[in-house]
Amino acid sequence: MHTERHIKLFRNGRNQALRIPREFELPGDQVIIRRQGDQLIIEPVKRQPLLELLATLQPLDEDFPQIEELTIEPVGF
Repeated sequence: MHTERHIKLFRNGRNQALRIPREFELPGDQVIIRRQGDQLIIEPVKRQPLLELLATLQPLDEDFPQIEELTIEPVGF
C-alpha cells in the first residue's frame, strides 16, 4: 500500500476538490476535515452505536418528580 501519492486539485463550482485514490478510500459516507498548520487532516466520522454511548453515561442520582395522571378528553377535528 502506498503511503504517499501526488494528486491534482481541481475546481468544483466555487470549491477546491480532489479525487481520493482507491488505496486511500475511507469507510462511511461522511468525514471530518480540519487544518493543522499547512496540512489538512481528513478522518472518517466514527459512529458510536447507541447502546455503547448509553453505557458511558453515569446513572442519575436524583428521583424524578411524580406527575399527576391527566384525563384524556376527546378532540373533534
